Amino acid sequence: MTDISAPAATIQTGRGSARRYELFEDLVALLTSEGFAGFTLDDLAARLRCSKRTLYGLADSKEQLVRAAVVHFFRRATTRVEAAVALESVPARRLTVYLRAVSDELAPVSRQFFDDVAAFDPAAEVYERNTRAAAGRVQQLIDEGVAAGDFREVHVPFAAEVITSVMVRIQQRQVAASTGLADAEAYGQLAELLLHGLSR
Repeated sequence: MTDISAPAATIQTGRGSARRYELFEDLVALLTSEGFAGFTLDDLAARLRCSKRTLYGLADSKEQLVRAAVVHFFRRATTRVEAAVALESVPARRLTVYLRAVSDELAPVSRQFFDDVAAFDPAAEVYERNTRAAAGRVQQLIDEGVAAGDFREVHVPFAAEVITSVMVRIQQRQVAASTGLADAEAYGQLAELLLHGLSR
């Protein structure tokens, strides 16, 4: 999970609209906790204690609102993950910190949210782009570890391809379906597998 190169959210929060920003944060919290497929705009307005007109001030449709919320969730998670990595200078531990930070960011998110993301193409595309960016970031961290002598020599592009395949399967809900693991748990297991395979 690294900057995801996702397009800017469609939310219009200009002119110091603190209330709009707070409302959007509440929306993201609601969707990541309960999912979004079952909500109408009326439902969202009721839960957020605002008017539909207020929601239309954030985005032109429920679809745009959801996509903006998904972009915001991953962008915010990316910022926190990279902040955690920046605090660690040892290459081997940077990879550990990265993968565990990704797991920590995903842990509070409901399975329903990820199921809904997978079923909604605009949101699934955001998650997929994030997943591939995350796989690229892992490749960078492996390169760093190999160059520093912390990891044994590996064929980094192949390792990255394997990692990407697993991450994509997590993103597409295939790992959840076949193992029962939540996305955060799957990333935690991937971290353990990678680190034990890479350590001297």
